Amino acid sequence: MQPIDQDFLALDLDAIADAAMGQGTSCQEVLLRIHRTSLRFLSMHDGDVEASSDSTDLAMSVRVLIDGSWGFAGSQVISVPAAIALVKQACALAVLSKPLARISQRPAPEPSHGRVTWVSDYQIDPFSVPSSDVIDLLRDRSHELLKAPITTHADLDVTFVKEATFVAHSNGSRISQQRVRVGPSVQITTISELGFDSLKSLAPPVGRGWEYLLGTGWDWDGELAQLPELLEEKHRAPTVDAGTYDIVIDATNLWLTIHESIGHATELDRILGYESNYAGTSFVPADGVGTLKYGSPRMNIRADRTVPHGLATTGFDDEAVKTTQWDLVADGYLAGFQLDRATAGLAGYGQSNGCAYAESGTLYPIQRMANVNLVPDPNGPSMQQLLATLDDGLYIVGDNSWSIDMQRYNFQFTGQRFHRVKNGVIVGQVKDAAYQGRTPDFWASMEVLGNESTYKLMGALNCGKAQPGQSAPVSHGTPSALFRGVNILNSTQEVQ
Repeated sequence: MQPIDQDFLALDLDAIADAAMGQGTSCQEVLLRIHRTSLRFLSMHDGDVEASSDSTDLAMSVRVLIDGSWGFAGSQVISVPAAIALVKQACALAVLSKPLARISQRPAPEPSHGRVTWVSDYQIDPFSVPSSDVIDLLRDRSHELLKAPITTHADLDVTFVKEATFVAHSNGSRISQQRVRVGPSVQITTISELGFDSLKSLAPPVGRGWEYLLGTGWDWDGELAQLPELLEEKHRAPTVDAGTYDIVIDATNLWLTIHESIGHATELDRILGYESNYAGTSFVPADGVGTLKYGSPRMNIRADRTVPHGLATTGFDDEAVKTTQWDLVADGYLAGFQLDRATAGLAGYGQSNGCAYAESGTLYPIQRMANVNLVPDPNGPSMQQLLATLDDGLYIVGDNSWSIDMQRYNFQFTGQRFHRVKNGVIVGQVKDAAYQGRTPDFWASMEVLGNESTYKLMGALNCGKAQPGQSAPVSHGTPSALFRGVNILNSTQEVQ
């Protein structure tokens, strides 16, 4: 674990916060955020550098609450005079927008946490690693992959992100935080008389540092050695026969189904209609806690903003709310929602569960997804035992394309690999497959959950939401699981 960068802490944070709080004494509350995001990206095609970029975004914003009306203003100037000006602008906007507000805002309260410093769990700051070392690593792996006769092209890239924030609230909280995340990608492609096929690494983005690329948390040597062989098998595989199958879904695929059909569906701002213009609402009712049957009794979904190496993990959210973990689904029934202070107040909850986040200092903090995880069965089977339950079924590995309706109800997902399983044994791959379902029916068909040995923490760097659009990182941990009687489509056949 590393300290917060001194050049960020060298900003006159306390003087800026003091000025903002002093200027906002007539407000119900004042929230100041200073947000710096450093981004490094490198991509390589067939061993040659294709693109490289380094950027830093540093900005500041102020949010105020006056007579139940929010006001917000942001700037890329970080100074005491800029903070005073932002408070004045935000106050003017709060007063101006008051007559237009449908509801007087009464955000859920949050106690002061005083002065706090929090840093995510990583070993080597990726921004301390010379670019030449990154290039050498990607080039060596590219050349190894290109040695395989099946590999026509090899495309590798990596994204490094370091996010430093300072949040000050008029309740007395002053919170400095730093998060680091790494997002690698490896894809090989073959072109032959049979056509075109590709296969990607299953490695997820994670809240780790450069050590992740060196093998901490992922077996790069083992996976990349197998990738060409798996691609060749996929390339020569027959197309799937559409029909109803029992399927085992690997954690590397199931995480995305959790994200789309549970993560987004349990965001309370979406349920209340605040995302309907951009990304839809949810089939989940606001009064459904304890009564909505979401799926199998084996289904326990936990939201967690504290899990080590999670992409949405942080000590405090962007409203100075201390993060925690809580149940979204318990024993198959809806048990809770994801909240920021505004939605918690609107729905009558006594406290937010820490889900506010803004991608930049100039953007408004909105309710964003926690790490949403499917809890494994401590007495469940291993992967081999899970596969042994299939008489004639499919084992689905790796995420690919997806489609889901605006209420998170009807969906379709593909995968990287579909392995045919007969009498508990993998007999080869099929391709052109997708699984289809309705959220409650699909999760009700989950019959067996794997144990901790099948569990993986997967995720994405770029979950989109809001207008103006914002991107947020989020992880999803899940075991592999058995689902009975799932509809499998052949994506090359015309739907009747």
